[in-house]
Amino acid sequence: MTQRTSPPFRADHVGSFLRPPELLDARDKFQKGTITGAELRRVEDEAIRDIVKFQEDLGLQSITDGEFRRTYFHIDFLVQLDGVETRGGMTTHFHSKAGEVDFAPPVLRVTGKVRHVKPIQLEDFKFLKSVTKRTPKVTIPSPTMLHFRGGREAISKEAYPDIEMFFDDVAAAYRAEIKALAQAGCTYLQLDDTNLAYLCDPKMREGARARGDDPDELPRRYARFINAAIKDRPAGMTICTHLCRGNFKSAWVAEGSYEPVAQVLFNELNVDGYFLEYDDERSGDFAPLRYVPKNKIVVLGLVTTKLGELESKDLLKRRIEEAARYMPLQQMCLSPQCGFSSTVHGNVIAREAQAAKLKLVLDTAREVWG
Repeated sequence: MTQRTSPPFRADHVGSFLRPPELLDARDKFQKGTITGAELRRVEDEAIRDIVKFQEDLGLQSITDGEFRRTYFHIDFLVQLDGVETRGGMTTHFHSKAGEVDFAPPVLRVTGKVRHVKPIQLEDFKFLKSVTKRTPKVTIPSPTMLHFRGGREAISKEAYPDIEMFFDDVAAAYRAEIKALAQAGCTYLQLDDTNLAYLCDPKMREGARARGDDPDELPRRYARFINAAIKDRPAGMTICTHLCRGNFKSAWVAEGSYEPVAQVLFNELNVDGYFLEYDDERSGDFAPLRYVPKNKIVVLGLVTTKLGELESKDLLKRRIEEAARYMPLQQMCLSPQCGFSSTVHGNVIAREAQAAKLKLVLDTAREVWG
């Protein structure tokens, strides 16, 4: 077995990290108006330098900025597109080992024509690239995040009497963003997508049906949508998608096997790799991996970021062997199941648990793949 010299790497990670106290404090001050945006950015820069060094010292090859400049993994990006606004909050019931958690993030609404009016991640990427010698990875929300939660009702009928025009405009906006990142030297991009994972959950499928969408057709529609968004990426850029079942204060939303979406996910979606959550029974078994074609990589998210207790290396190796019954070991990598802090709130784990979890991923990958 060989190590991989291009992304995704044998030992990889999803991207977000617990925000340090001084960054949370600065964000709070900025919201209260006691420091300027420039002062907040200086604190962010310092925190990002630290988290980059943390990743490099551990031995990771892909390096992110920890998503330290964001409140939510998706909203901060999407509201910077013209035509997208947030309204109120829609309460979502998250589940955790400790019980139910209610969370009402702002709801995205499409109120006008969607346009890419300025590069969104460009300056953040340039800074990240300037402070690491390894492969900088940019994480952005999947374009499907503008459709699934609200469905047709959340998209202005005045701006988009024909829903296909909405999909076309969003895809064009993403192509413009990806072009700006590519020109700045970005070679590793990750699309964070909760919706393809939510379509594995019987309750979520029912909810989609109630909104007037066909849960069997939606994965196909979303594959075409994402393909249109990434179709102009340069040859040297790797694009992966992370399928997330919800990640807020160690709680989740969706459960269920990848089976309902697997064939479309692996064969109709033109990405290079998939970060799949497989940290517990919520994700079902590895049988859906039988659909993975020869040219795709699957990053198995076997190490949970929701709980502090450490998995055993032997358990991880056994699970990798199980997965290898359905697809070649050579096409697999290993990572934590999600980020440590998909929102500014962070998961309920100790800061030092991040290092222990990532070290476990690195050590296991070294022993499995050499």
